[in-house]
Amino acid sequence: MRSYCIGRVLAGIVALAALAPATAASPDPARALAERIDYHVGAKWKEANVTPTRVADDSEFLRRVYLQMAGRVPSVTETRAFLKDTDPDKRNKALKQLLDGNRYVTHFVGVLNRWFIPEADADFRGQAAASGFAGWLRDHLTKNTPYDEMTRDLLTTPVGGTGRAFAFNPRSAAENYYTGKELRPENIGAATARLFLGFRLECAQCHDHPFADWRREQFWEYAAFFSGIEGRNNNGQVLSQPDRPNLREIKQPGSDKIIKAKLPNGVEPKWDDKVTTRKMLADWVTAKDNPYFARATVNRLWDYFFGVGIIDPVDEMVGVDDLVISHPELLDELAKAFVANKYDLKFMVRAIMLSKTYQLSSARTHESQDDPRVFARFTLRGMTPDQLYDSVAQATGYQEGGPGRFFGFGGGGSPRADFMSRFSEQAAKATETQTSILQALCLMNGKLVETATNLQTSQTLSAVVENPFMSPEERVDTLYLAVLSRLPSETEKGRMVRFVEQAVKAGDDKCCCEAPADGLRVTKFLEEVARMGKAVADRDKRRGEALADIFWTLLNSSEFVFIH
Repeated sequence: MRSYCIGRVLAGIVALAALAPATAASPDPARALAERIDYHVGAKWKEANVTPTRVADDSEFLRRVYLQMAGRVPSVTETRAFLKDTDPDKRNKALKQLLDGNRYVTHFVGVLNRWFIPEADADFRGQAAASGFAGWLRDHLTKNTPYDEMTRDLLTTPVGGTGRAFAFNPRSAAENYYTGKELRPENIGAATARLFLGFRLECAQCHDHPFADWRREQFWEYAAFFSGIEGRNNNGQVLSQPDRPNLREIKQPGSDKIIKAKLPNGVEPKWDDKVTTRKMLADWVTAKDNPYFARATVNRLWDYFFGVGIIDPVDEMVGVDDLVISHPELLDELAKAFVANKYDLKFMVRAIMLSKTYQLSSARTHESQDDPRVFARFTLRGMTPDQLYDSVAQATGYQEGGPGRFFGFGGGGSPRADFMSRFSEQAAKATETQTSILQALCLMNGKLVETATNLQTSQTLSAVVENPFMSPEERVDTLYLAVLSRLPSETEKGRMVRFVEQAVKAGDDKCCCEAPADGLRVTKFLEEVARMGKAVADRDKRRGEALADIFWTLLNSSEFVFIH
């Protein structure tokens, strides 16, 4: 069994480098922006003499977009329908359908939760905060609230109204964001600067930044916007205190110096006692002429879909001495389009995924494709634990609890909880993910995969084995579609069919199935019939076991566990 199959027939080199700017505006703004993405990326290819790889085939495309938009591999039915569809616009239709579905909302709750509360991967307190915050995210994603409105809502949400450590109703769920930062102004300031502005101010918390232009005073000037938020430790739980929304100054630790709130550009807002401190900040952050907010957001989205940002890392976009922007004109155009389209996340997601740049294969066909920042091929990356768990569940028909870990933490002893505990340690970047020995053993022998590939408990496997109308070839096809979202090559199919046939024949027992000859008693004949029935049952069992082995092998292949 090959560990990762990318050697399918190449469809030809994509000559995007020769693309010219679009001469006529497309009636679809997302498609028009996709064309501009291809123009800017293609111009860099031409400049650097880069040869891009081929366009991904339908199977590659469908599996990729399902993993990145729905958080799981497509079902056999979804894959068959897409592969049979002859509409030349079927990729666009599939994207629209996914964006309008519940799976997009559920999956992007997890994506944005990792943006907003990365602490969830580090400790129980962060997990609890993320669980409560998920309701707020789900509410906004379901409504497709513009991202600037989401940001303004978060920055201005009152703190201290519940008096509890964690709140789970949508009206107070945003407070969990601040609870995840331990209700400390310096933590909140550092986190919001990273997320909404693209700079890492916390490196100047104790002293001037050694490698960037940020000064210690600037950090505390920004943290002062959140000085009205205060937490109280109660036996290890952080409880919110009544919000002081008009507080605008903070004491710098280690001194008696009082720091007044100032924006990162050094400007002190024109204070109005009728406008709260954090609303003043929110108005500046989300202003259309803010040079940071839209750029930071589209750069994070680009990093999510491509594995590397146009500026990388995504939270070091400003003030760094050795800052490298791989495609500055593209970043500017994406940011302007995001603002022009009212900060619509779905618009930006669809525009990126409609681009030919995004739809390139991961197959390496030329050495010039090795640098991931030229985007000449799709960069391999590991699945998140949620994607991997839900993909195994989808492929095998396994059902257990809810679809995402942010809708309930803990649950010790469940297959999901056990799986997450083993796969919780993630690399800093998805493109650098490596599977540990314990994780590999969990996939090979863990409770989830063991249950999911058992003939008595696996819905997918049972359906394939017990369907009397399927040929051996069709059974193999279905397993490949369920796990890898593609049909096997003729070589793969032939090898797998032979494996099943040999397993069936290996235990065949010769038996007499003829009518009784002269002198043979009826009882002897009935014994032979019974023996024949047992032989048939044994053959069915060996066939099922061989198909289960194939299923297990596919689930443990690199082709399954990577996004490609």
